[in-house]
Amino acid sequence: MSDEVEPGLSDRYRKASPWPLFVALGIVLSEVGVVLGFFPVTVGGLLLFGATVAGILRESGYVGRPALAMAVIGLVLAGVGVLAVLLQVDPAALSLDVLLDRTRPFVYRGTAVTVAGLTLLAVAIALFLSEATRL
Repeated sequence: MSDEVEPGLSDRYRKASPWPLFVALGIVLSEVGVVLGFFPVTVGGLLLFGATVAGILRESGYVGRPALAMAVIGLVLAGVGVLAVLLQVDPAALSLDVLLDRTRPFVYRGTAVTVAGLTLLAVAIALFLSEATRL
């Protein structure tokens, strides 16, 4: 019998990771929210996507702290959302009414992506601070 251990078939390794299912669910929810213009579904899907990607990166050993990965993903999402809004609206005309106006679908969806990115960034900061207090 061979001394090689096949990952997934040994007691030392888990058989499957739960992360890919949640990444796929996050992508699907965010796409449905963006395409159909459902603000909460877009934000929830992007939060799920960003958090699970950070979890995968932590589990695979690419990052030591998932909060850093979440912060980077949040900044990228917020940047894309702000860019989408600023390409459609004059910065001098920005207001909450303009950002949440459903008759401007690109602006409305860009606002949802920005909110998701900023929320993910806030969660990452909270995680980072909670990790720092444990040290």
